[in-house]
Amino acid sequence: MIEILSPGQLAQARVSGALVADILTSLRDRVRVGTNLLEVDGWTRSMIEDAGATSCYVDYAPSFGRGPFGHYICTAVNDAVLHGRPHDYALADGDLLTLDLAVSTGGIAADSAISFLVGSARPAGSAELIDATERALAAGIAAARPGARIGDLSHAIGTVLTAAGYAINMEFGGHGIGSAMHQDPHVANNGRPGRGYKLRPGLLLALEPWVMADTDRLITDADGWTLRSATGSRTAHSEHTIAITDDGAEILTQSRRPS
Repeated sequence: MIEILSPGQLAQARVSGALVADILTSLRDRVRVGTNLLEVDGWTRSMIEDAGATSCYVDYAPSFGRGPFGHYICTAVNDAVLHGRPHDYALADGDLLTLDLAVSTGGIAADSAISFLVGSARPAGSAELIDATERALAAGIAAARPGARIGDLSHAIGTVLTAAGYAINMEFGGHGIGSAMHQDPHVANNGRPGRGYKLRPGLLLALEPWVMADTDRLITDADGWTLRSATGSRTAHSEHTIAITDDGAEILTQSRRPS
């Protein structure tokens, strides 16, 4: 289903997006060397509940996962890139951490992800991975406007990632979002311009470029959820929820304060 939001629903989407952005910014501020991923999950649960919001993850049980996710945020470290299930792990200096969060308020969801380095160490290639996904995300957003096609966004994202030297996995990408976290249309991280669904005002999309340093192949962790690079290489993932408006793309999950 492709959902077009009413003005009232779009106003609610802004509330959800602001909450997601605030939680991710707060988590980034709190994470330190030695922080346990289960602590991050607990902090997230508290902030969601304090806001009177609903987690999109805790009861989520799609076909590609093993039962309900059971946690409030995805925490992917180093070679993990998507659907990282929080577990008993204390973050080390130089770990590359991705936090991916989706919540719903008033029946409308928003979804965002950030990748960053923990501590002061800067392992080779890590900053470049993060930068590539952030630039690809910005390119996809810049291409999003009424009348554009989904393929235009995919092409813009893929052009940046390919130019940076990364192979692109096409199994998972961006998606429509609204009254449910995952909806049509699918937004691949590479594609041909001029193809696919024509964007209309009121459409919400979650764009999410992600890459692995030296492969496009994924493996599934023993937890049945966490997706890792097949070679054990580092990964990064950036995501925003945007609304298509008459004037272009409005970023709903943009942080409102310095991270």
